[in-house]
Amino acid sequence: MELRCEGCAGCCVDWRPLDPAAADGDRAGPRPPLDDVYGLAPLTRDEVARFVDDGLADALVPRLFEPAERDDSVRVDGVDLAAADGRPVFVIGLRKPPKPVAPIGTDEPRWLDACAFLDPTTLQCRIHGSDRYPRTCATYPGHNLELGAETECERVEAAGGGDRLLDDDPPADLPAPAFGPQALGASVFAYPDPEALDGVVARLRDDAADADDRARFLGAAVGSRPGSLSVNRDRMAEARARARDADSWVGAAIREWTDRAGDDGDRVDRDGDERDRLVREVEDDAGAPGTPGWD
Repeated sequence: MELRCEGCAGCCVDWRPLDPAAADGDRAGPRPPLDDVYGLAPLTRDEVARFVDDGLADALVPRLFEPAERDDSVRVDGVDLAAADGRPVFVIGLRKPPKPVAPIGTDEPRWLDACAFLDPTTLQCRIHGSDRYPRTCATYPGHNLELGAETECERVEAAGGGDRLLDDDPPADLPAPAFGPQALGASVFAYPDPEALDGVVARLRDDAADADDRARFLGAAVGSRPGSLSVNRDRMAEARARARDADSWVGAAIREWTDRAGDDGDRVDRDGDERDRLVREVEDDAGAPGTPGWD
């Protein structure tokens, strides 16, 4: 698998405001997500724990699912949720706030939802190559290629973005998929106390969740035991408290971008230099790690 990623950001940005054909490309499997985040990259339990330990829990968001046919389910806030033994199942991914980005195929910056770690200026990941870089991102689009599913690389190519997928052989050492049968407790989690989620589920559905809402699920993920529904309550409580108190450059940038953003897909009312200065002010000056440039 060989990719040409320079100037693309195809797998890091929500394309739907610019390309309606992208609307169906993010919905894998029979269980519709409760939220509307595009291209959420599921994290493993150990990755979630690392973000929480590093004070970056405010970069993370949970995702719940509607049940598929014949799924176990539980009803919370008037919503039927996919469940395991009566416990809502969920994954944890990276948040996608609106950012002023000009990904491949756009002639000027637009307000598009983009990964919290995407540098809007260089279109590079600020944590690429670090120990925080998620396995899902590092192996993309390996599982798509293995299953014969369309990749964002191919969609960008079809839209006139040049050659992106240079070698379509999936890696020989591709890890197990995030939603495979081995995923319970490792990348798919079950919340142990559904009765405690009154109001929380509705806020998640309406994109109005607060830090405490998100921290509940981060704690449950960190406290989970791979291969089972069991949750270590002490580890869960400790991780929840740390996640709730997180106040990193990521959270500050998300708040700032959200306050400044226009509507989805709107042109950014700044020239290139002004946009770059804004990115430095909101992200770099707040402590965001830099990007290495393209070789």
